[in-house]
Amino acid sequence: MDTNDWSPRTLAVAAGRPEGPGEPLNVPIVAASTFDAGADRAYSRQDGTPTWEALEAAIGALEGGHATAFASGIATLSAVVDTLPVGAKVCVPTFSYAGSRGLLAHAHGTGRLVVTEIEPEDTAAWIAAADADLLWLESPTNPTLDVIDIETIAAAANGLVAVDNTFATPLGQRPLELGADIVVHSATKLIGGHSDLLLGLTIAADEGVAKALRDARTRLGSTPGALEAWLALRGLRTLPVRLAEQTRTAKLLATRLLDHPAITRVRYPGSGTMIAFELPDAETADKVIGSLRLIRAATSLGGVESLVERRAWMAGDAHVPAGLVRFSVGLEDPEDLWTDLASALG
Repeated sequence: MDTNDWSPRTLAVAAGRPEGPGEPLNVPIVAASTFDAGADRAYSRQDGTPTWEALEAAIGALEGGHATAFASGIATLSAVVDTLPVGAKVCVPTFSYAGSRGLLAHAHGTGRLVVTEIEPEDTAAWIAAADADLLWLESPTNPTLDVIDIETIAAAANGLVAVDNTFATPLGQRPLELGADIVVHSATKLIGGHSDLLLGLTIAADEGVAKALRDARTRLGSTPGALEAWLALRGLRTLPVRLAEQTRTAKLLATRLLDHPAITRVRYPGSGTMIAFELPDAETADKVIGSLRLIRAATSLGGVESLVERRAWMAGDAHVPAGLVRFSVGLEDPEDLWTDLASALG
C-alpha cells in the first residue's frame, strides 16, 4: 500500500518514523547543537536535527506540503513577516488570535508593514483586498469561532495566503488543498495536546517558500528544542483519537448550552474542540468561571484538560464581547463537565 493512499488518521500515527532494519520505532531526542564535519549537517540552528525533521516529515505529510518547525506559534508569523518587503500590505481578521494581531500592529506602528483588519466572514471585503502582499487568515477564528471562506478568498488573491489552522488541525481541514500558500500551527495547542510544550509549524505548498521560511528561522534564531519537537511528535500520534473524543463532547456541551437560560449566545462551528459562549456581562462571566471546580481557568487551549477564559480581559481582545467565555473542551467525562458547568451557571 502506497503511503499516498493512507488516511490522515494513519499518517498522524505512521508518518515521520525512522525506516530500515534496526532503526528505532520512534525517533530519539537528539540533544546536539553541532555535528562532526564532513556531512550535510553541521550546526543545528541552520541544518536542523533528526528530531525536528521527523516532526516536519509527519506534519508535512498530513498537510500536503513542506514543513518547518519553530520555537513557538507566534514565531511562525514572525518568519512569514521576515520574508515580506518593507511596506508590504497585510490583511488580518478583526477577530483572531491576539498575539498575531499584536505582532502585526507593532509592525504597522513602526512602518514595517501596512496592516488592515477585515471582518472574518466578510468574504467580499477579503476579495477586495486581493492585491495585498499577504492575507493572514484564521479559521475558525480565535476566540469567536467565525468560519472564513478560505477557498474563495485564496482563488481571488494575488499575493500570499497564509492560514492559521490551529483550531481545525490537519484532520479537520487542509488549507493547501483550498488554495492557501502557507499553513501555520501553534503545536502548543491540539497537536501537542498536553499543555507541556511551546512549538510552531509552517507548511508551504512551494519548496521555494518553504526554503525562505527555513532561512528566516535561522536568521531569527527561532529554532525549537529537541525535547519540544519530540513531545509534539508524540502528541501528534494520539491526535486522531483525542480530537474525535473531544469533538464529541464539545458537540454535546454546545447543544446543552444552547438551551441554558443563563447563556445569551453559543458559538460553535459544528466541529472541533472549541466552544465560545456568552453571558450578559463581564461580572457574570467572571462569577461563573470562579464557580467552576473541574474546568480550569487558564489561558491556552487544546490540551487533555478543559479550560475556560474570558478573553476580553486581555488588552488585545478588548473588542471581544465582554461576557464571552472561550471553552477548550478536554477529555474528561462529558457528564462531569456538564455537571460542573450547570452548577456554575445556576
